[in-house]
Amino acid sequence: MIIVYTGNGKGKTSSAFGVALRARGYNKKVHIIQFGKTKNTGEYKAAKKLGIDIKTFGRKEWIDCNNPKQEHIRLAQEAVKYAVEVINKKPFLVILDEINIALHCKLISKQEVLNLIKLANNKHVHLILTGRYAKPYVKREADLVTEMKEVKHPFRKGIPAVRGLDW
Repeated sequence: MIIVYTGNGKGKTSSAFGVALRARGYNKKVHIIQFGKTKNTGEYKAAKKLGIDIKTFGRKEWIDCNNPKQEHIRLAQEAVKYAVEVINKKPFLVILDEINIALHCKLISKQEVLNLIKLANNKHVHLILTGRYAKPYVKREADLVTEMKEVKHPFRKGIPAVRGLDW
């Protein structure tokens, strides 16, 4: 299965991690590769405790799509290479968290993403791609696409992100 969680609403990473949790419940091998994120998140810490292989490829500051730093580009390219290695090991599930953002910000190419999808299909590996701005061609390749829609958000009221709920 190729699964895409996208859209402007919250819950894309949380949904992917929910699937990872379910797979681990059945002792399935799960790998999570995070584009543009660091180890300073609750999901990273929880994944480690649950025996989920997780690797981050990000800097402390978020990516400015209009002016990405060379380091962001380099890290995204490393993440793609690592994803190829991981998929070739044939785990049950691979999650490419925030890959859609990396593609949107032109840190990686259309062909690289399509190659990862093709490789996962060829190796019979379930693949989840998360992040806003999923491209139409990524959605076309997917078996399941869920678009998160923001209806109401605490940020709009000036309420900051809450550790343990939002990160």
